[in-house]
Amino acid sequence: MCGIAGIVNLSEEKVDPSDIEAMLSKIKHRGPDDEGLFIRDNIGLGHVRLSIIDLSSAGHQPMYSTDERYLIIFNGEIYNYLELRAELADKYSFKSKTDTEVLLASYITWGEKCLSKFNGDFSFVIYDTYEKSIFGSRDRFGIKPFYYHIDRDKFIFASEIKAILPLLSEVQPNNKSIFEYLSFNRCDQSNETFFSSIFKLPHGHCFTIKDGKFKIKRWYHLAEQIQYPKPIGTEEYREQLQKSIKLRLRSDVPIGVCLSGGIDSSSLTSLLYFDFNIKELKTFSAVFAKGHWADESAYIDAYNGILNHMHFVTPNGESFYNEFHEFIVSQCEPMPSVSPYAQYKVMQLAKGNVGVTLDGQGADEMLGGYTYFYGSYFKELLRNFKLITLVKETIAYNRKNLSKEGFTFFMYYLLPLGLKKYAGRKKYGSLQPDFYMEHQKSSTISADLYNPNTLHDSFLQHFEYKLEHLLKWDDLNSMSFSIESRVPFLDHNLVETTLSLPTNLLIRDGVSKYILREAVKDILPPQIYGRFDKKGFETPSDEWFRVNPFKDYITELLNSSSFQNRGYFDVQDCKQKYQKHLERKANLSNEIWKWINLEIWFRKFIDK
Repeated sequence: MCGIAGIVNLSEEKVDPSDIEAMLSKIKHRGPDDEGLFIRDNIGLGHVRLSIIDLSSAGHQPMYSTDERYLIIFNGEIYNYLELRAELADKYSFKSKTDTEVLLASYITWGEKCLSKFNGDFSFVIYDTYEKSIFGSRDRFGIKPFYYHIDRDKFIFASEIKAILPLLSEVQPNNKSIFEYLSFNRCDQSNETFFSSIFKLPHGHCFTIKDGKFKIKRWYHLAEQIQYPKPIGTEEYREQLQKSIKLRLRSDVPIGVCLSGGIDSSSLTSLLYFDFNIKELKTFSAVFAKGHWADESAYIDAYNGILNHMHFVTPNGESFYNEFHEFIVSQCEPMPSVSPYAQYKVMQLAKGNVGVTLDGQGADEMLGGYTYFYGSYFKELLRNFKLITLVKETIAYNRKNLSKEGFTFFMYYLLPLGLKKYAGRKKYGSLQPDFYMEHQKSSTISADLYNPNTLHDSFLQHFEYKLEHLLKWDDLNSMSFSIESRVPFLDHNLVETTLSLPTNLLIRDGVSKYILREAVKDILPPQIYGRFDKKGFETPSDEWFRVNPFKDYITELLNSSSFQNRGYFDVQDCKQKYQKHLERKANLSNEIWKWINLEIWFRKFIDK
């Protein structure tokens, strides 16, 4: 894991080295171990290195090919690099033991087709010094970031938005993204960002720059890889998950696990301990007061007496108040909830203990882990006239699940598209009518994210439009503390297999993640195997926002001229809602957070 940055002056103007240096200074946390620059005429490339594989100086970037024709800067990991290296042994003379050089050799040998050979998380740029051309790509699911700005004169790119901002003549907000964030609680569902002139390379896409022309091309489409239905047994599923984990254990630095207490991270923990025999495994968890709705220590404690290196952090209102400005800056863009802060603190806890963490990100999106997946499952059964199964599954769901949101989403998914937009707006409300009317007609979120006909449709929509915001926070939170986060569930082979499974291997008897539960049943603590609620890294922000210092801070913010003059909020409605929250008539912490987050984001990034 590293940070990359670069400038391509399309006007052929020479790149100023100080511009690249300024960009790298903003992302030094991503790579504290080494730094490298390449400047030649109109091309400037920079790299900051977090050493994970081959810790020697041979891993320095930018890295030249053996013949010095090609130059690469790379962020991520190619987990199957040893296998590819063996395949390339008679075609390329390697000078290091890095996966970076394997990636470069793969491109030299196979061109763009090399992308389909990679099992990994990657974002990279390769410069052909002979052809004066650029080739770059991003991994299948968007695990590693790639942001860019392009205009008539230049192409600027980086691993984080904050590295691009200093080079822009002006920085303006993207009101379309702000509307979708405020109205539908969504972000990262398109190639747009909260900044009007900054975009992200879509996942599964590559690009070229040649003769001053920038072209984007899709190289991976998940839907085309699905062979439905493709039933497999629980043993085979476990073997596939083991293969993914084994590849992601390739590291020259210590590895730990982010343990939330849910079935996903617990499955990884149990597999590492029992199947991979890692007895000194380190885990990192966020916990809260016993009995609090956000606390999962009762499940995490199931590993007491098994694991010897369990680490805990308890985020609280005071720590969040002291850190939330810094936290907002670290994320670059507004977040729909405070929950990423818990992960931020977990990564802070892990710093100094490990260099790599594994977590369960991605399992929910392909195994039905969110309550709204039940809604699309019920809709599928209804559409296919499987009424007896529908009755059985709804009864089982009602009996086993504490949350009844599955039924709510079932009703929501049956609504006409126009009513879905209205229902979404009513849920997240508090918008200025003029702002809402200006943007609501152009929004496609209801169609893209909330209009599935089948459970598999819903999964594919998540991978296409919804998963990436979680991956973004995972990357930013881990890299804030110079830690590489790896996500075994998002091995593309495992994803393609899982999404090809019949529905009854995913949701059965009112319970999601059926095949995963059964595959690791023998090594999971019983209380985790039998839990059916979904939390993840949540925070008790509802309480934090009811007491000082946040109570006074939020009141002051709502009364500030900057907040009142933004043109986004019905300020009086916001004040009434906050009073309702204070009186415990409702939990509106997510909506309150969006007010805070957006306002501080403006002050930090726009109001300069």
